[in-house]
Amino acid sequence: MTTVHEPGRGPGPAKPTEEASSRLLGAHSLGALATVNRGGFPHLSTVAYAWDPAQRVVRIGSTAGRAKVRQLARDPHASLYVSSDDHLAFAVAEGVAEVSPVSAVPGDETGRELLAMQAPFGDPGDEAAFLRNMVEDRRVVIQLRVDRLYGGGLDVG
Repeated sequence: MTTVHEPGRGPGPAKPTEEASSRLLGAHSLGALATVNRGGFPHLSTVAYAWDPAQRVVRIGSTAGRAKVRQLARDPHASLYVSSDDHLAFAVAEGVAEVSPVSAVPGDETGRELLAMQAPFGDPGDEAAFLRNMVEDRRVVIQLRVDRLYGGGLDVG
């Protein structure tokens, strides 16, 4: 059965549970990270991420010189926004972020954390090259510890 709406009226808002928001977060790997810039405004960056629902942590790889990393050093409050494929639902993970040390030696803790965020490599030499590249690129891990997880969307069902 299709719901018909009067002109100028569409479906009402839907309020998903925290569990549904967590599932949406876990179903995707790209989102928009919002940090706070020097002027107090949101700074948005498209990021690849990994969601760990058991620890309630979002992990994001970045490089040391990026604006988001500098902004998080000054104000660690951040949010990650993720949308469903049809954009009818969204999830937001809010919390305080920590930035890891820069990967300085291939295979250090930061490099291993970045490696764990990747799909396994077929060639064992690729893992060693990845870890070397993390050092050369001055990569870090942003860990967003999620204090609040919520979502929304449209009730089209």
